[in-house]
Amino acid sequence: MLGKSVYFARLVLGVIVACLALLFIQLLRNSALPRQGFYELFRYLAWEENRIKTHNFKSLETNHFVIKFLDEDERFTSLVAKTAEDVYDPITGFFNFRPADKIVIVMYPDGESLARSFGWDKDERAMGVYWGGTIRILSPRAWTSDAYVESTFTRDGPIAHEFTHLLVDYMTRGNYSRWFTEGVAQYVEKKTTGFSFGDPFAGTGAGDRRKRIYDFTTLEREFDQLDQGIAYWESLQAVEYMVKLGGEPGLLKVIEALREGNSMPRAVEKGLGVSFAAFTDNFYVQVLDN
Repeated sequence: MLGKSVYFARLVLGVIVACLALLFIQLLRNSALPRQGFYELFRYLAWEENRIKTHNFKSLETNHFVIKFLDEDERFTSLVAKTAEDVYDPITGFFNFRPADKIVIVMYPDGESLARSFGWDKDERAMGVYWGGTIRILSPRAWTSDAYVESTFTRDGPIAHEFTHLLVDYMTRGNYSRWFTEGVAQYVEKKTTGFSFGDPFAGTGAGDRRKRIYDFTTLEREFDQLDQGIAYWESLQAVEYMVKLGGEPGLLKVIEALREGNSMPRAVEKGLGVSFAAFTDNFYVQVLDN
């Protein structure tokens, strides 16, 4: 009886989320409507949908997180919990922002179940994803050796990166560009754990960068279809350039301007005191010349 009730609740919530998703897409086309408020409602419903989908998971609560897991991954819960708590204060301190509620981290046993949790193709590969108010990670068992699991997961795991995505999402009320949140997540992750992705142009000259670097319009519209190594690297370079211009306070001003509902170009202008055109032009000169 309980199984049927849960199934029915999932079905109803799924229909509601799908309908609201369509409404949300329509609202995005009209800048005069309160898009951020509707986005927050959509995020809450997506969070509820995930809560129902993971009703059979066990859970472990810490001071700031709820770790959800299946039996086969129970031995990793203390590692995930410790890693999350270790980065909580440094990252929330950087942003001077703390979520009101505990953050849910769902640990999936394999890549297919992680991808299936929000409709990705089963061939997609990721160690972690933030979406709809929830952090979802791949069990360390599925991607690292037991011999090095603690040190590898602490430094190279997805917790710091995805937690930063969550904070940017909440602080801006969903009003951000994909390249921006990826750049901020990498910047904070590098600052917190020391981890950073490799340079896709290592060993090549400026000529190769000139041919392969993306303009910001392309990054904005086609991020997931681009060469991910270059797209992520360029996003980090852009955020580091923001910090060079305005310091970390300038970066936080950009985030605050996004929260106020400004477009990405206008947020850069308000946060850094330069036009977006000047920002992009000078950024390309710096990147191509280094």
